[in-house]
Amino acid sequence: MKMLLLLAALLSTALLASTAPPTCYSRVLSLSKEITESFKELQTSKTVDSCVEMLPRLYLDIHNYCVLAKLRDFVAYPGCDRVVEVNELKEKARSLYTILISYCRRDLVFLTDDCNALEIPISPPIEHSITEN
Repeated sequence: MKMLLLLAALLSTALLASTAPPTCYSRVLSLSKEITESFKELQTSKTVDSCVEMLPRLYLDIHNYCVLAKLRDFVAYPGCDRVVEVNELKEKARSLYTILISYCRRDLVFLTDDCNALEIPISPPIEHSITEN
């Protein structure tokens, strides 16, 4: 019985030590990546409404101050209200905006304010094989 209690105590201590609550930065970073990926999936999906093509681009970089305006514009975009996936994406964008301007306002540092960088995201470099030359 003592061995079982000791094992339970060790397991609960190990679980508590390994699960730290997310920081503002980690939460904002993961949510922005989730939103960007969901938007990409929505854009490439064949089953959604044609209005999706008219949505403003949604590439998010939380280190760019212009992300606030980008989120605000996306949430306020009047089209596609009948598409469930768009409404869900707008709700996530609204949540991210709220986190950025209220909960994490003092914790985040914006490294740039280049709004064009959010319109044309930088693609990862294409790796060329040595055998291609």
